[in-house]
Amino acid sequence: MWGLDDLLFTTELIVSELVTNAIRYGHPPAELRLIRHNVLVCEVTDSNSAQPRLRRARNTDEGGRGLFLVARLAERWGCRHGHNHKTIWSEQPISRAH
Repeated sequence: MWGLDDLLFTTELIVSELVTNAIRYGHPPAELRLIRHNVLVCEVTDSNSAQPRLRRARNTDEGGRGLFLVARLAERWGCRHGHNHKTIWSEQPISRAH
């Protein structure tokens, strides 16, 4: 639909990590938005205002790699807080050919 097939795998991974974190550590309701502008923005909002932590998991850790992967795959990412919620967002560049 948006002609962004080259971003499909990376976007699926980013969405998977952010939604999993919202379900696992956040509070309902959770919301996903994908926004195409000059960049592809992925936003996941949940009702937990706790700041997410970027960490490097050890080889023996079961989890803890989600935000690290998002940070490596996205051009930029961050967190913004609202009243009783937070939104984790990431941006991926869209090639000029699109």
